[in-house]
This record gives sequence, C-alpha cells and structure tokens, in this order.
Amino acid sequence: MAVATLPYQEKIEYPDSDGKPIAESEIHMLQLLALVYVLRNFFRDAQDVYVGGNMLMYYVEGEPSKVVAPDVFVVKGVGKHLRRTFKLWEDGKAPDCIIELTSKSTRYQDLANKRGLYETLGVQEYFLFDPQREYLNPPLRGYRLVNGVYELFSGAVLASDVLGLELRDENGELRLYDPLRHVYLLTPPETTERLEETQERLEEIEKRAARAEAENEKLRAELERLRREQNK
Repeated sequence: MAVATLPYQEKIEYPDSDGKPIAESEIHMLQLLALVYVLRNFFRDAQDVYVGGNMLMYYVEGEPSKVVAPDVFVVKGVGKHLRRTFKLWEDGKAPDCIIELTSKSTRYQDLANKRGLYETLGVQEYFLFDPQREYLNPPLRGYRLVNGVYELFSGAVLASDVLGLELRDENGELRLYDPLRHVYLLTPPETTERLEETQERLEEIEKRAARAEAENEKLRAELERLRREQNK
C-alpha cells in the first residue's frame, strides 16, 4: 500500500527591507528619527505599547505582497520586544496611530492608498505632516476613525486621543506636546543639552560644597585655637 505524501509547501518569506531609502529627504529622515525617539521615551514605562518607525508592516498572512511601511506607528496592547517586521496576524491588531511624513512625490500614496488601507485595517488615528510645505495647506492633517470611516481634522495643533498628546507644527517641525505636564517632549539634541546642563549644575553644586567644607574646616580650626588659648 502506497503512503500518501503531503505536497511540498515552500516557506513564505517576509523581507525586512524593501530596498528603498529611509525617507524622502534629510529633513524627513531627521523628523522621523526624532518622532520615534520621543515616542519611545514617552512610552518607556508602558510594557504593552510598541513604537515603530519605517518598518515593513505585513497585513495579510501568506501574502508578502500585502505590505506597507508606515513612517511612525504606535500599537497599544502588544509586547515591547524588538521586531524585524510587524505582522498583524502575530500581534492580533493593527497600529492605533500612524504618522506619515508626506511630500509632493508621495502625496497620492499617502492621501489615497495608505489612507484607504489604514481605514480598512482599523487604524484609529492617521496623521500627515508636510515638513517642506510642498502641498498640504495647512501642512498638518489628521484623520480619526468614526464608525469605521475616517473623519478629517486639520490645523496647527491636533490632539491625539490615542497618544494623549498634541501634535504641533512648530516652524516646519512636528513637535509632540504633553498637555498634562505642559511641556514638549524632548528631542535627542534637547535631551543631550538638558543632560549637559544638569551635569554643569551638579559640578557647580559640588564645587560650592567643597568651598563650604573648606571654609567650615577653617572655622573649626580657628575655634579649636581659641579654645586652647582660653584654657592656658
């Protein structure tokens, strides 16, 4: 009796790179890296919030052609571990918030293809920012999912219910503002500057403490001298 054999199934590959540059321009790249940095720092204590940037996101299992690469995305309710790609069927959900740094060359993809896809996937908030002001007016635009359909809102300041932050257009730079603490989230250069300022203050405090200790030592010596004279 012949033994039936299962047909050979080739392993499906999900590449972690599409061979394209990380961003449209240096301005876009620096803005992308800054946003990923500040969001990861903001959610650093939340073990169930993942922040990704310029990562391939596969949204149909078994079909690696069904892929998109959001510039910046935030997913709540998933593990914080490192990933090479983001697969919706593994984590069980789509991102809750996506930010695209758009340009004139990507306008149709960002406004049509990606917007429609993110709406279908159930991405709660989708933000577009045009740092070089090539076509969006105003350059900051947002979409919020209402009953399964995106509703548009725009302006210089947009509130994100998902992030608990405000997105602000500050002279061509997209900044994230914490309305509870009334502060902007610090970018890498600002974090470095703040650390340097803190270090300088600590060094000054140490110098003052050393001077005070030296002065106290002089006073103790003088007091001891006076006591000896008094006891003669």
